[in-house]
Amino acid sequence: KRVAIIGSPGTGKSTASKRLAEATGLPLFHLDAEYWQAGWVKPPRDLWDARRHELISGEHWLLDGNYSRSQASRLASADTVIFLDYPRSLCLYRVIKRAFSYRQGVRSDMAAGCYERLDPDFLRYVWTFPKTERPKIVARLKAFQGTLYWFKKPAELEDFLKACRT
Repeated sequence: KRVAIIGSPGTGKSTASKRLAEATGLPLFHLDAEYWQAGWVKPPRDLWDARRHELISGEHWLLDGNYSRSQASRLASADTVIFLDYPRSLCLYRVIKRAFSYRQGVRSDMAAGCYERLDPDFLRYVWTFPKTERPKIVARLKAFQGTLYWFKKPAELEDFLKACRT
């Protein structure tokens, strides 16, 4: 049971992964919380690579997050992938809503000291995700050998999560 949840920021990867972890008992790792250090400091590349390798070497896991540079290795180790492929307008709306909901706070799926922020580069990333990141994901998923769940609407994911609880 190695499950990777991927998709644009604002798709609800972290919320879905929490619910799926509760339903399955799989240990959950939020890649944002694993990657970032307090104050949005990036870790040294070798330390991040070692931590990522440690995570995907585990027998059971549920990982949420993108991190394009390491996505291929995570997909190669996963037996199940959940791709949240929602419209960018919805993702952008959710990212902005989240920023206001957590302003001055740290989300539970983030590293300590990484206060919620909203900056133009991040908004641009979310807006351009369908053209810049999505094609790379789709290409990687074509080679994926495990079970793939590809959701284009939040209602599809909701039905899936409800079915996992039963």
